[in-house]
Amino acid sequence: MKTVAKTIAILVIFGILIGAAWAQFAKPDDAVKYRQSVMFVIAKHFGRLGAMVKGEQPYDQKVFADDTAVIEFLAKLPWEAFLFPGSETGKTTMKSEVLKDPDGFKSMAQQFEAEVAKLSAAAKGGDFNAVKAQFGSVAQSCKGCHRETRK
Repeated sequence: MKTVAKTIAILVIFGILIGAAWAQFAKPDDAVKYRQSVMFVIAKHFGRLGAMVKGEQPYDQKVFADDTAVIEFLAKLPWEAFLFPGSETGKTTMKSEVLKDPDGFKSMAQQFEAEVAKLSAAAKGGDFNAVKAQFGSVAQSCKGCHRETRK
């Protein structure tokens, strides 16, 4: 009997969590705005990193590590907003195919998160050559996803 009660409790909690995740978007437009906002902030911080990598700004390990930490945190946020039903319409550049292959999209998102985590580790290490190489890997991850998911 205790096992049944535990199973029911777990299922109820799981259902609440899933409902809460989807409930944050009342309509597809909310999901689009949310993901665009997160990606805008990621792009701004990534641009600052790029300026250092390209030599347009002096390399500052602390600033680089701080910006990378922001990106690493944000990298976990936007993905469910891409998979919200109906969010492929309206003011978005997302292809409708994304909703037809959620596993493929999740795989690209996980790849991005993994590459950003490696960049964060490199930034903490202070080796500029390692940082520069990993920055390129993150950029390739971005470009690959954009190539597959943007109109």
